[in-house]
Amino acid sequence: MIKPHGSIVLNPLFIKDAKRCARLAVEADKLPSLLLNSAAAANAVMLGAGYFTPLKGYMNLADAISVAETMKTDNGLFWPVPCLNRTDDIDSIKSAKRIALRDPNIEGKPVLAIQDVAAIEQISDEQLVRITKKVFGTLDQSHPGVATFMTMGKYVISGAIEVLNFSYFEKEFPDTFRTADQIRNEIHAKGWETVVAFQTRNPMHRAHEELCKMAKDAVNADGVLIHMLLGKLKKGDIPADVRDAAIRKMVELYFPVNTVLVTGYGFDMLYAGPREAVLHAIFRQNAGCTHLIVGRDHAGVGNYYGPFEAQEIFDRIPQNELLIHIFKADNTAYSRKLNKVVMMRDAPDHTPEDFVNLSGTRVREMLASGQPLPVEFARPEVADILMRYYQSEEARMVG
Repeated sequence: MIKPHGSIVLNPLFIKDAKRCARLAVEADKLPSLLLNSAAAANAVMLGAGYFTPLKGYMNLADAISVAETMKTDNGLFWPVPCLNRTDDIDSIKSAKRIALRDPNIEGKPVLAIQDVAAIEQISDEQLVRITKKVFGTLDQSHPGVATFMTMGKYVISGAIEVLNFSYFEKEFPDTFRTADQIRNEIHAKGWETVVAFQTRNPMHRAHEELCKMAKDAVNADGVLIHMLLGKLKKGDIPADVRDAAIRKMVELYFPVNTVLVTGYGFDMLYAGPREAVLHAIFRQNAGCTHLIVGRDHAGVGNYYGPFEAQEIFDRIPQNELLIHIFKADNTAYSRKLNKVVMMRDAPDHTPEDFVNLSGTRVREMLASGQPLPVEFARPEVADILMRYYQSEEARMVG
């Protein structure tokens, strides 16, 4: 099986030994504590689940700047986005060497992890601007990732962590949330060698379904990992439980049996375009996948990134930095001329009118009003699940 990123073996920071975990929980109650922001909590979950292998905890300021500037840590590890624990309030942890990290996303703010404090550093406005510009490619506060990143806090708390649980993800998504080592174990049990990963924060329409099938056939893969983000999104995105139900229905009805793993991971969306696409590749390599589908405007938002920037960034990465391969995809849509879903680049004789292509706004309007989506665009069973959600949302807003 493909090796994890930067390591011979996976390095999940979750404490699997129940007795040790219980002892750490008792210790945590006596430690100074820090309430994490949602992004830092998501980083802890990803560290615990092995997706951030080989990191051992949160980065310091020098590593964050180096990653932003060069996509490498100070010691030369290839990494595209800083993994940080930031806050504005250090009063309770100023002199602490070991602290309890509390979860902002669960009632009662329970302990999520314990951190050994290597350093507490203040990030200057100039440094924050430099990092933000490099990672997101913009300083526009209308960009949801920029708005979040710029307000996470002026202090950087670095150091190794031990993770005690996976926040709300295991409880809310017991059939879907999986750690990187759990996915590796499932891939191994199935005897798969070549595995294509598909990243999604949205429900999957016909074009996404066919794209997975095209990629699987193109690389002669044994199976497909549909890997959905389960964490925080921007306003207007469809909740994870609705996406999960829609994707599972599509796989059940329209994919050959035992060719797809439907799973999810506990991370907040960054909307960082090219940099986030590279991070997605590391996640999937750590989960045992050999290929990642990178489509048009992968991990983008609005018009902040060019349509293929997320693919082009991989052309600039030295070959030895990543073992996973990228399947570069164009926009995929149903061709009225050919009566099938195609990549638009493979149909140069087509005009826009030859494709069944709906804007996100138009899809939401149709679903909210009870209009069926064209069968060329969405499977009816999937559209029904989405329609029920949008109509309930419409009713709630009117009410």
